[in-house]
Amino acid sequence: MRLIKASQQVMRMLVEDARVQGAAAPTLLHPDFHIRNIFVSADDPTIITGLIDWQSTSVEPAFIYANETPDFATPPEEPEEEMPESGQSEQKSPEMRERERKDALICYQTYNVCMKGLVPKVREARPLDPSLFRVFQYCHMSWRDSAAALHQELIELSARWTELGLQGACPFSPTEQELKEHAQNYEDFETVQRLKLWLKSALHTDSDGWVSNAQWDAARDAHRAVYDQWIETARESESDSEGLTVEKADKLWPFDAR
Repeated sequence: MRLIKASQQVMRMLVEDARVQGAAAPTLLHPDFHIRNIFVSADDPTIITGLIDWQSTSVEPAFIYANETPDFATPPEEPEEEMPESGQSEQKSPEMRERERKDALICYQTYNVCMKGLVPKVREARPLDPSLFRVFQYCHMSWRDSAAALHQELIELSARWTELGLQGACPFSPTEQELKEHAQNYEDFETVQRLKLWLKSALHTDSDGWVSNAQWDAARDAHRAVYDQWIETARESESDSEGLTVEKADKLWPFDAR
């Protein structure tokens, strides 16, 4: 409850900032420009024949869309640490990785130019510091990203309040005990995000665990194998009181299937 009230107080002060007001023009835009929602011609992939998944489309402040980058325009990221082999991942040559990186960079740059040129309302928000807007975005994302992510944004915003040129004092001021408790929760959150990022790449899926019919059987078997290995790793570390327990490992697993 304190987190909700603090978020409300912070947002009330942020909306008074001229930069936020200038980037808040009412904007109607598809909220999910990801590959699975875009259909192209079989004869000419430069021709878009359909765009689905409009059900959550709504008029939002332009800054809500300012820093959203769809999967086709996101440069590939390497995992921060070694993850177990899934049995489905393919080893790619350095030349192939470099080609994919360059292709992704072109997509990213093209998308950025299009957003600036074709969506002028969003153009005003894109150069601004994302920290000014992230708390607003968690109004509809906290169910997915957890309270720990929102808590982290409030902590960082509080620390940078003066640096960002915001007036007055930040209404959120965490205590030392609160920071200590949050540190563990946020560590767990980051573990889930790293694990999910790797699973998305290894299983050729998205954040929701969606895979095509053609890949379903292979993805299901690979998912089960990796989950079993994850649990086995936790079981081996349970003897260490500071280590990962089986119960916690199961709770941190980002997908429902087991």
